[in-house]
Parts: sequence; C-alpha cells; structure tokens
Amino acid sequence: MSPISPNPPNPDVAPCERLPATTERPNPGFYSTHALDRAFKANLARLTAGITPAGLASVYFEWLVHLMLSPGKQLELGEKYARKLTRFGHYINRQALEPSACACIEPLEQDQRFRGEAWQRLPYNLIYQSFLLTQQWWHNATSDIDGLSPDSERVVNFITRQILDRYSPSNSPWLNPEVVAATLSTSGQNLVVGWQHFTEDWERAVSGKPPVGAEAFRVGKNLAITPGKVVYRNRLIELIQYAPTTKQVYAEPVLIVPAWIMKYYILDLTPAQSLVKYLVDQGHTVFMISWRNPGSEEHNLGMEDYRRLGPMAALDVVSAITCGSKVHGVGYCLGGTLLSIAAAAMARDDDDRLASLTTLATQVDFTEAGELMLFIGESQVAYLENMMWDQGYLDGNQMAGAFQILRSNDLIWSRIVHDYLLGGRQPMNALMAWNADLTRMPYRMHSEYLRQLFLNNDLANGHYRVDDRPVVIQDIKAPLFVVSTTTDHVAPWKSVYKIHLLADTDEVTFLLTSGGHNAGIVSEPGHPGRRYRMATQYHGKAYLDPETWQQITPEQDGSWWPAWHQWLAAHSTERVAPPAMGGEQHPPLADAPGNYVLAP
Repeated sequence: MSPISPNPPNPDVAPCERLPATTERPNPGFYSTHALDRAFKANLARLTAGITPAGLASVYFEWLVHLMLSPGKQLELGEKYARKLTRFGHYINRQALEPSACACIEPLEQDQRFRGEAWQRLPYNLIYQSFLLTQQWWHNATSDIDGLSPDSERVVNFITRQILDRYSPSNSPWLNPEVVAATLSTSGQNLVVGWQHFTEDWERAVSGKPPVGAEAFRVGKNLAITPGKVVYRNRLIELIQYAPTTKQVYAEPVLIVPAWIMKYYILDLTPAQSLVKYLVDQGHTVFMISWRNPGSEEHNLGMEDYRRLGPMAALDVVSAITCGSKVHGVGYCLGGTLLSIAAAAMARDDDDRLASLTTLATQVDFTEAGELMLFIGESQVAYLENMMWDQGYLDGNQMAGAFQILRSNDLIWSRIVHDYLLGGRQPMNALMAWNADLTRMPYRMHSEYLRQLFLNNDLANGHYRVDDRPVVIQDIKAPLFVVSTTTDHVAPWKSVYKIHLLADTDEVTFLLTSGGHNAGIVSEPGHPGRRYRMATQYHGKAYLDPETWQQITPEQDGSWWPAWHQWLAAHSTERVAPPAMGGEQHPPLADAPGNYVLAP
C-alpha cells in the first residue's frame, strides 16, 4: 500500500504509545503502562458512548473560569434572570384573568414538544413556559463569554442543551398532559404497553436483533431487488452491474461510490424509492460499489486501501466492461469525499477517465461541519482511538449513538414519549429498516479520516497525500454536480457549498434539496413536499456566498432526480447498445445484491 504521509506511523501504535524520538531503549514498563491506559480508556469509552469525559470536563472548566473572570457577564445574567422572573410573573397574572393570553416565550420553530392543545391549558402552560425560560437563560449563560473560544462555547452550549432536554417536562409522565390524559383514559394500559415495548426493544438490542418491524424488510427480497450481477470482488468491495431496461443506453456509464458507514442499498431501497432503478430506466448503465462490513481482522485497512481497492479498482473494471468509455463518477457522503480524493489524484496524474463528478451530501472542506465537529477534537479522537484499538473497529451502534445525540429531541426523547409513555409504535418503513442495518469502520481508516480530514482539514488545505504527493480539489477539471440537503446534520449544506471555493473546473452545478442527510437524497419523483434549488456557476464568474445564492435561486417543486438525469444526459455523448454483463474479463460472480451486503 502506498503511504499517505512521508513517515507514516505504525497504525497499531497510538500516539501515546509511540517511542520517544531517541535511539535509547524505552524505560522498563513503557509498553505495559501504556497498554494499561489504553485498556482502561477503551472500556470507559463503552460506558460513556465514546464521548470523552476528560474533554468535556476541560471545556466546562474553561467556560466556568472565563465566566468567573467576567463580572459584567455575571451582572447581565443576573439582570436577565430577574427579567425572566418578572415576565413569568406577569404571565401568571394574565392567565388568571384571561386563560387564552399569549405565551411569554415561544418554542423554536423546530421544537415540536409543546405544540399540542393540552400544553396551552393550566397548569401545563406554566410548566413548559418556565422550562423554556430556563433553557433560554442557560443559552445566555453559555454564549458570548469574553475570552472563551468559539469551539468551546459551541460544545458547552450543546451539552448544556442536551442536559436540559433530558429534564424537559415533555419527558415526564406526570408533567406531560398528553401522557396524563392517556393514562387516565386507558386506566394505565398505555404505561403497561409502553413497558412491554421497552422490554422488547431492550431484549432485541442486547441480543443484536433488528428493531421491531425490520424483519418485514429483507435485502434481496423487497429491498435492493433491482436486477444485476456482481462482476468483481476483492477483499473490500463487490462491484454490481445492473441489467439494462432500455434498448440503448448512454455511452458513459455511472459508477456510484456509497459511504462505507452505511449499506449501499439506501440508493436501491424499494423499487419505488430506488435511485439505481430510476437511472437504469432512464437509459444509464449503472455500477454500484457494495462495501464489505469489516471485522477486527481488517483493523489495519486505511484510507489509501479504501481508495485503491474501492473506486480505483471499480473504475478499472467499469472501463474494461464498457470498452474504455469515460465514466460519470457519483459519491455519497464519505464515498463522495473518497471519490473526490481519487478524482483529484487522477487529475494530478493526467488520468481523464471521469466524464463528470457528482457528490451527494459530501464535504471536502470540514471547517464548518456542523455540530458533528463537537465530537471531533484531540481528546475525543484519542479517546475513540483507544476504543477502536481494543476492538479493531468502530461499531455501528457506537456511531449511531453519536448521530442520535445530534438530534436527541427527534430521535431519542420523542420516541421514548411515543413508544414507552403513550404506548404507541411508529410503523417501520424501508428507510428506517436500512438505518438499523449497521456497519463498522476499521480502526486505522477511521482514525486517519478523523485526523486528516476532520481534525486537520488536510484535503482543503492541500496537505492530503496520495502516493506520497499532495492532491488538491482544484486539479479536478471534470464538470461537478453537487447535491446538498437543507436539514443535513451530518454534512450541513453551507459546508458542502464550500466546493465553490475549492473547485477550478469550468462549471459547478449546486443543487439544494429539502430533507435531511438521507431522506433528502432518497427523493423519488412523486414524493410529497419535495422542493429544490439549482444553479450553475461557470468559471470566471464572481463568487456568490451561500445566503445570497439561496436568496436569488428560485425554488422548484418536486424531486431533484429528473434534473440530475437531464444534467447527466447533457454531459453524455451518444446512445449505444448496452454493454455485456461483466464481459469476458469479468464474468458474473453472483446475482445482485451480492454477498457482502448480507453479512452481519
């Protein structure tokens, strides 16, 4: 494997274990003491969901010290407390005279906890109003502290908000009017059913079973059923070629590189929700990478292995099957980042096999990567490295926990209220079943990804190396089509938009669609409520900041898939007969969806 830095460290040795920069023999006990540290922190990390207590403690101490050294801020907070108390007192008086009086504080637009009519009646309106005022005061207390770094302020603000959300009155069975009403009307049966739901979910979680209802969605049965063949396999990927449904196809095939943090079939869910089937039906020859779910034996696979055995190996096979045709490269999430790295290395080395490059919810500059950056710091990364070193990989459940914390009200507390306090069950759907089909990430690869891309931002800074030489996005000359989503908490759209500052190609088409990181991409035609904006920035035109771009770019109703297909068609050449499935060099090995996607 080619190194990615002039002096690559031994991936089996964490920074704290590396030998001192000297030729002297290490002191007796060097390895055993450091191994003890690693084992202790690895086990502690499992108890803390991978979140470092040392990092949080240091940030909170920094906040507290700066607050103690800011008497003016303390006076301001005291004044705000008195004002909120007075405002709440006036609200109580108004309620006594006019029960329909306006609230003294409104929830944020995205906060749906207190929207119900029952919350607007005494005493529950007083309960939730006092909670919102308290939450607002703590936001003031953790914001605009003189001398506190912006990164530390965001962490303190975020964690404080999580703690307060834990104690929201909506989560309490005796303070939530909807739970109280359900308990009275059913004589407590909602709590009995909720307890049954809790025990069932707990039993499934500890035994490794999928959530309730997921068994109705099976890969190869009603998910990932677009016909195709596995035409190539190595230790990391299976490459699927999908069968054509049209007599002629565009000469340039489409190669999709999904993220290895997810199973590939999010892009081939049910037939009605399958991006793959949509492309095939429009006359495109489609290839898809299916990543192997790694175990501890793959702990030493790095980013370079993923590039070489992933998109580069796949590109060689696709070129051979299609007789050297140029390829439309498509990357989703981490797959888009990896494909961008591969495309930059190809451009540097005068490899012009890409006809275009499309990225879906993909970042190449990580300076504004949203609240996910709250979990990316030296202390946090080192803490995760200890856990990954011990087990050889980062488990899917450990990753899922971090993503759920980012949207705890939507993904954790609302579910607890609905399923366990009200006794309901949200029906399982294909996207939810896919989301529960978790994957792992090798120790070395994830460590390199976090350090080089998130922590150091090497790709945007021109420091990321392939074959011991730097690669830069500016070298990519293929046309770019960049898709982002409005409510993406993994790859915020303004972070994705930074491609305009890095790309130096003739055209960059940026499309912003409604929805989140996954639901916004799985946006089939006919999906209700979908909207998007799209505009092309040509080389030599003045830069538009994201706010201005959003303001002047008209919004269109419907799915973004047809707009992308039209763009692909415009950047393709002639129509030809479909290529053979695999051909002589790569005869089919198995039917789609293959074997790797089925492995637990």
